[in-house]
Amino acid sequence: MTDDSLRRELLDLRAEIEAHNHRYYVLDEPAVSDAQYDRLMNRLQEIEQEHPDWVTPDSPTQRVGASPSGHFAPVRHAVRMLSLGNAFEDQDIQAFDDRVTAILAESGLLNEPGHGAVTADCLVPDEPEPPASGDADELRRKAPIPGVDYVAEYKFDGLAVNLRYEQGHLVQAATRGDGSEGEDITANIRTLRSVPLRLRGDAAPAVLEVRGEVLMTRADFARLNEQQLSRGDKPFVNPRNAAAGSLRQLDPRVTAARPLRFYAYGWGQIRDAAGRDLQPQATHAAMLDWLAAFGFAVSPGRRRCRGAAQLLRFYASVGSERSGLPYDIDGVVYKVNDLRAQEVLGFVARAPRFAIAHKFPAQEETTRLVGIEVQVGRTGALTPVARLQPVFVGGVTVTNATLHNEDEIHRKDIRIGDTVVVRRAGDVIPEVVGPVLDLRPADALPFDLLAACPVCPVCGSAVERPEGEAITRCTGGLFCPAQRKQTLWHAASRKALDIDGLGDKLIEQLVDGGRVRTLADLYGLTELELSTYPRMGRKSAQNLVQAIDQSRRPPLSRLLYALGIRHVGETTARDVARHFGSMQAIMDASEDQLLQVPDVGPVVAASIRRFFAEAHNREVVAALQAAGVEPQADAAPAGAKPLAGKTLVLTGTLPALTRDEATRRILAAGGKVSGSVSRKTAWVVAGEEAGSKLAKAEELGVAVLDEAGLLKLLEH
Repeated sequence: MTDDSLRRELLDLRAEIEAHNHRYYVLDEPAVSDAQYDRLMNRLQEIEQEHPDWVTPDSPTQRVGASPSGHFAPVRHAVRMLSLGNAFEDQDIQAFDDRVTAILAESGLLNEPGHGAVTADCLVPDEPEPPASGDADELRRKAPIPGVDYVAEYKFDGLAVNLRYEQGHLVQAATRGDGSEGEDITANIRTLRSVPLRLRGDAAPAVLEVRGEVLMTRADFARLNEQQLSRGDKPFVNPRNAAAGSLRQLDPRVTAARPLRFYAYGWGQIRDAAGRDLQPQATHAAMLDWLAAFGFAVSPGRRRCRGAAQLLRFYASVGSERSGLPYDIDGVVYKVNDLRAQEVLGFVARAPRFAIAHKFPAQEETTRLVGIEVQVGRTGALTPVARLQPVFVGGVTVTNATLHNEDEIHRKDIRIGDTVVVRRAGDVIPEVVGPVLDLRPADALPFDLLAACPVCPVCGSAVERPEGEAITRCTGGLFCPAQRKQTLWHAASRKALDIDGLGDKLIEQLVDGGRVRTLADLYGLTELELSTYPRMGRKSAQNLVQAIDQSRRPPLSRLLYALGIRHVGETTARDVARHFGSMQAIMDASEDQLLQVPDVGPVVAASIRRFFAEAHNREVVAALQAAGVEPQADAAPAGAKPLAGKTLVLTGTLPALTRDEATRRILAAGGKVSGSVSRKTAWVVAGEEAGSKLAKAEELGVAVLDEAGLLKLLEH
């Protein structure tokens, strides 16, 4: 066979195999048997082995997985991946529809003639009606229905990802992360046969970001667990955990062996060859069809609905068929269909106003509460935990459940020995809803936390319950081994010092063995010493020591966050670090000085002051400095960014800038965007149809800008 004919065979095989992948993984309509598919793949592999220079990145043979990676690199999303607001009751959906209807009616987009018309035969069926004549019935079905046009879809219970295509080829895949920054999982995503390596057709834009959910079907999950058990490995808990764990494997070859699928439900950045943003379709429904034409699986259960009544009928319909679906869903999602209407509705905080998730009720079961134990958390909080007779609920066997705090136990009148209702929804920690009073035994015992734990159960230090708080705390601070383990784990986390390889098991061994008592002790660990710990080979020890060394010059905000100060999250740590510029200045700051930091209130200021008033906490910082830890300034010097340290609030619709674009430009200029107006707000940027935030700004005397004023600020 000549090279030309062999190359033609290769191209035909690739096209045929990808067509079969699409039919099997996307359309769920296989056209050949597994044996036939294997013969095609084997032949393609033979040709590529004979001509390795013919292998291309988008060949079906390249889905087997690349070499293992040492870590997942961060990826900054071009367009933020937003979360959705949740609704649980029918009245929440009615209120959502009322808000959307009012805004769109005022804008003139509600039921605009000739755009997005929906008729009864497109929608979820109504309750049965009396028979009508053929003509009357046809007219009724074809008559436009008033109300907001929505698209209702399944809410998949998987892992959200963003796929970036350039010139029709997959170039990057990332997890959602915190919405602004995720992790690079490109090598793993390339192993999914439901993800096109190259978009179908010739009409792909220069840049297309596709967003959706990676999940595992119930049947695939059952087969995977059978394989796990046959190898003597631990089975997975549920399909969602199996999918998430499979997608975050450092070795893509492991991911390739797992039966994962991708369903598209949205998009991020879309641009043409000139770098201009595109909006190829006018509605969400049309956009999903557009994505499907490129080869993506989209929600098969999606329907268009008008008004709250139709949405609730869709919810009830899906709820009744939920158990028969091939995959897990934890609710449904409603989105305004008209994309112009979506833009008018805009966003609030981190969620869009034009969409909402309608969650199914949490799953509940009853079991016996056999005891209450107390755990000590990272911040010293003593948390009562219910020990239960094992009960299967929400897809897992539950033996422990949170009781939140002592006040909740007394409010619910929960006693040891009670039969209790246990609730679990998705990955939410199981909780005890309350007792079944009719089944309460005569010897059921009330719980008194201070009587059960007059001192810390871990370190023996005194416990206290600050006035006005619901939580009882250990006063041992960093001296408490329980807090020490959690503090070290927190400090090593990605958003703090980012010490890759320092996991909870190793931390437990280091603390229990007395080798590590403070953060500074980490910097004295050696490769030889670490290699003596279980499951720590020489290479792993070498990598960990290198990761520890790389953390010696962290941004000041990360080191401050790593200390685990109560009420100080990563955003507050960044604000404080930028304001003071050095750890010494932060440690010496008074409460009044701390209150000068934007968005730092009395509670946070008092917490920071109390932390550094403790001698042993200052000793930890001094020991870190002695170990060579030198925090670096977070931002350029004052004035390098025009909005450094300033907080802005956006309200209404701007003439040219979208809400996301305005937010990105403010953040790039060193500013912050808040969802509420306060006396610390520097400016409120108001567009058309500005609402209560504008009124609040005028009430507080906060300066108000239009879009032109904002752009002028950004130029300085």
